Amino acid sequence: MSEKLKVAIVGCGGIANGKHLPSLSKVEQVELVAFCDIEVDRAEKAAAQYGVADAKVYENYKELLEDASIDVVHVLTPNSSHAEISIAALEAGKHVMCEKPMAKTSEEARQMVEAAKRTGKKLTIGYNNRFRPDSLHLHNLCERGDLGEVYFAKAHAIRRRAVPTWGVFLDEEKQGGGPLIDIGTHALDLTLWMMNNYKPKSVMGNVYHKLGSKENAANAWGPWDPEKFTVEDSAFGFITMENGATIVLESSWALNTLDVDEAKVSLSGTEAGADMKDGLRINGEEFGKLYTKKAELDAGGVAFYDGKMESDADLEARLWIESIINDTEPLVKPEQAFVVTQILEAIYESARTGKAVYFDEVLV
Repeated sequence: MSEKLKVAIVGCGGIANGKHLPSLSKVEQVELVAFCDIEVDRAEKAAAQYGVADAKVYENYKELLEDASIDVVHVLTPNSSHAEISIAALEAGKHVMCEKPMAKTSEEARQMVEAAKRTGKKLTIGYNNRFRPDSLHLHNLCERGDLGEVYFAKAHAIRRRAVPTWGVFLDEEKQGGGPLIDIGTHALDLTLWMMNNYKPKSVMGNVYHKLGSKENAANAWGPWDPEKFTVEDSAFGFITMENGATIVLESSWALNTLDVDEAKVSLSGTEAGADMKDGLRINGEEFGKLYTKKAELDAGGVAFYDGKMESDADLEARLWIESIINDTEPLVKPEQAFVVTQILEAIYESARTGKAVYFDEVLV
């Protein structure tokens, strides 16, 4: 492996420019050498801004993968192509960072896990909310046993009116769903990670398309086109784990509520509880009295590294690259992301059938 890792980007849209490229450009051990997008001008623009002097631009990702000098590929395309491109990149001998959610279906996600094992290459999924200071601190508390056995949790991903109206977010065929698979996936990933429980037993779910048909609706990013709004506007799941623990997952892009939280968790354990509703709060009982403590974390949601401020996206990028260089496991393991996809798919299936979905395969 060369002194610097040669990284290629497949998909040069919003998530690439808003998260991956700015963060990767700060990692000293990285060279951004190749850019691919079906809209070539987007790849050319990204290459000009972030690439090395002789960075290559592609329209077809298969041609990019033929370059044996590329070490790492970031797959930042619509959900429907995550598995196809990730598996091809792994088979071509590249390490892969795939944006969340892992895949459109659990079968595709399983094939991605198998490809990583078969090729011996690293695969991780872009669940950057794990890298926030409050998430890392709460995870440390959970690992240390401060909360005891966590047997009830809520995964929060509720927006009042914030429907993404650009790209393919409203396209069920390309995305596989709406807020559940888009932001609910972050909240569920955080919850399972905190509980260290990846063994679901059953899922019940409800999915709603109640507000997406409204014309000229109030929305953070302007009115949506009801004709193109083919995904749900809210979805809810009731998850029972093998050990009896319960998780309630709530997600929406549009919902008439003031109880708004995104990528947050509430945990209830035998020794204490915790939530992210107003900063990170820990609650429990001590000396016969109830207490609520608020964790003091760096304002702005950053971590310190070499005296510099580091965002969750920057930390995610740096630790991912370091896991390749040091040959260690990435913080987000593909087997964990597979279970997230399994549960999301089960919520959609339960909503369609009106029946509970039971699990007979987990990979963790």
